[in-house]
Amino acid sequence: MTSKEMALACAEAANEKKARDILLMDLQGISLIADYFVICTGNSNIQVQAVSDNIEDKLKEKGKPLLRREGYNEGRWVLMDFGSVIVHIFQEEERQYYNLERLWGDAEKTFYQEQG
Repeated sequence: MTSKEMALACAEAANEKKARDILLMDLQGISLIADYFVICTGNSNIQVQAVSDNIEDKLKEKGKPLLRREGYNEGRWVLMDFGSVIVHIFQEEERQYYNLERLWGDAEKTFYQEQG
């Protein structure tokens, strides 16, 4: 599974739990941290946690275990590390405040479109 396929699988899993504004950022050649960021927004702590749980489950099914997760208990900003793909699940206020889209302005950005 390529990094892009992993990022798309994360986006699809986030979409299944009704995450909003799902953005894929291609960091290849820009950052050593990861090949892709997947950024999305949840409406509440519970939804942010549900999105995180679904992403973890879906990627585990594909043989890609979660390496590390931060912020889950608070549910305001969950960071999920899958190695070449890092997922950021924010509540709206945190997403606007940290504005990773601007911080990584050189990255190619693609909003997720549901397939089908």
